[in-house]
Amino acid sequence: MTLLSVPLIDIAPFRNGSPADRAAVAAAVDAACRDIGFLVISGHGVPERRLAQIGDVTRRFFDLPIEEKLRVRRPAPDVSRGYVGIEGESVGRSRDAAVTTGDLNESFMIGPVDLPDPDYAGSAAAGTHFAPNLWPEEPAELRRIYCTYYRAMGDLAALLMEIFAVALELPDDYFADKIDKPISRLRVRNYPEPKVAPLPGQLRVGAHSDYGSLTILATEDRPGGLQVCNADGDWVDVPIVPDAFVINIGDLLARWTNDRWVSTLHRVVNPDAGDVAGSRRQSVIFFHNPNYDAEIRCIPTCVDPGTEPRYEPITSGAHLRRLFVATQNVA
Repeated sequence: MTLLSVPLIDIAPFRNGSPADRAAVAAAVDAACRDIGFLVISGHGVPERRLAQIGDVTRRFFDLPIEEKLRVRRPAPDVSRGYVGIEGESVGRSRDAAVTTGDLNESFMIGPVDLPDPDYAGSAAAGTHFAPNLWPEEPAELRRIYCTYYRAMGDLAALLMEIFAVALELPDDYFADKIDKPISRLRVRNYPEPKVAPLPGQLRVGAHSDYGSLTILATEDRPGGLQVCNADGDWVDVPIVPDAFVINIGDLLARWTNDRWVSTLHRVVNPDAGDVAGSRRQSVIFFHNPNYDAEIRCIPTCVDPGTEPRYEPITSGAHLRRLFVATQNVA
């Protein structure tokens, strides 16, 4: 079966239902991850007010003068913290090294807000995965709202990884010890109304797949939005459903599942010339990433007897750092 659209799945029965309910949700998730790698979830338990709060405070941050935003600029290409200006990144370069145009968005990033054991977080092997977060002075409540949202997304990601384990015919807690010290990132992106025509091939976000285990996205229904490339090679608009999250699996989960599940190309397109007015949009994106030392090795249920896995084992941290650095534009 080839999906022409992104499915909507209510995960509340997995959270609150019987074993049969949990199995049914897991089966629906498995089908979506096999076919298109994207789904929209409702019944997630995150209060709508939490989305409204982070959306409002994020808009006020991006409305600050550029001088203020640069006070918390990203300190180095391998440190995924702080502010990145418009055209400061080319995520399409993670798939195509020939990409030269910068993406037409600005962003702000934080990492873990509750650090694990200091010996683990501060070890040489940890690198910059637990680098300090950079907090702007204004809006004053941004730090509190972001920390609350980050923790809520961490809990939701852990639930989704449990659903994934059931879908892959594994024990419910299969992933638990691999994601108990995650190096996840919360990234907010602002896509301003275009003032000039884009360069040839330049997009709000170039075609790419996400790098980690899974992504949780909250965004707005505005012109110039998210598209997914389905198995037929067609670009499909992702539906924006009120009080729902867009979920997609990333490269690490595709490696873990030996490509049973697909880490799908997606992009954010520019608004049509006639839709520029009112096309500003924001995205709040939680990139869930396993512990930096988690070994990403083919899951036993995802390889047929007598065959070899498609990928060599790799650690989560090494994989993520390589791809993030490759996509940064350094002035």
